[in-house]
Amino acid sequence: MARAALALEDGTVYVGDSFGGTGTASGEVCFNTSMTCYQEILTDPSYRGQILCMTAPQIGNYGVNPADIESGGVQMAGFVVREASRIASNFTATGTLSDYLAAAGVIGLTGIDTRALVRRLRIRGAMTGVVSTEILDPEELVRVARASPALVGRDLVAEVMPRQRREWTDALDADALPLVQPTTGGVMPSVGRPAAEKHVVALDYGMKWNIARHLVSSGCRVTVLPGRASAAEVLALGPDGVFLSNGPGDPEVLGYCVDTVRGLVGKVPMFGICLGHQLLGLACGGRTFKLKFGHRGANQPVLDRLRDRVEITSQNHGFAVDEASLPADVEVTHVNLNDGTVEGLRHRTLPAFSVQYHPEAASGPHDAAHLFQRFHDLMA
Repeated sequence: MARAALALEDGTVYVGDSFGGTGTASGEVCFNTSMTCYQEILTDPSYRGQILCMTAPQIGNYGVNPADIESGGVQMAGFVVREASRIASNFTATGTLSDYLAAAGVIGLTGIDTRALVRRLRIRGAMTGVVSTEILDPEELVRVARASPALVGRDLVAEVMPRQRREWTDALDADALPLVQPTTGGVMPSVGRPAAEKHVVALDYGMKWNIARHLVSSGCRVTVLPGRASAAEVLALGPDGVFLSNGPGDPEVLGYCVDTVRGLVGKVPMFGICLGHQLLGLACGGRTFKLKFGHRGANQPVLDRLRDRVEITSQNHGFAVDEASLPADVEVTHVNLNDGTVEGLRHRTLPAFSVQYHPEAASGPHDAAHLFQRFHDLMA
């Protein structure tokens, strides 16, 4: 096996073996605590511009398959694991993780002490880093890491949003170049299909495909628009509701997205997830801030204040809405039980609500799937 190395901007270097693609890539180094569902994680557009370390010790056991992708291809800059399985043991597999990353040109690093890496990121926070199969000299690699662009201040949504409008049919995003052909996959519990179909316009900032599947399952016809669309373009379609999708990067630099959301609040029922939640908070007058190391995993506990229930949720975000910055007409509805950060909000008088986590799962639990039915009811 070829050697590969990861360097952090603080000067720490980890040397191991490469798998998947070759070359040199930079990004914000972060970690995910999920034990499975690595293919859904790899294809989540919210990971654009990041190098991800998995905390589970062995990744790749069940290979990859067409049903488990969440976008047109692998989105992240690099993938770090303790031990990469070299065979695919599951009967559904159509290939190995290594071949999947190689086809995408994404560098994989294995054989390092991922516990030490995650501990450093938890103590010092997420950092810019570089993973490379070409540069193995520690001093040079650290120099490249320190010269690489940080995640804060970058518009990564522009890199992952679709180029044109489309009607959701659970088919391939025509703008993407997939490694495998998707199927209807994304297994989820039924949330029921109401008799009256609602027309939802989904503003796509890097939307996971399983979100659209949930919207359809709850009784919606979904038109997907690029995240750059204006409020006038959205309203011209006469939607019953507007959905704000997840997406990557710093929400504070997405002024064009915030302007659109601000122009839609109060005019049509609205539901946001992840980045969409942050954009709704900004549009209502709040601010966002960067978390020290983010929330990424499938076991984050969230208190739903409206129902007085705790949900175990799937999350992937590095920014959060600042509760103190929210105006009086916006109510915090959900909080993270690990650190008290805002996980959900709603407008007190207008039909708009959002959550920071991923109720559609893929990967993760389905505790919050009821939110899609809540959105449908809001459009009634």
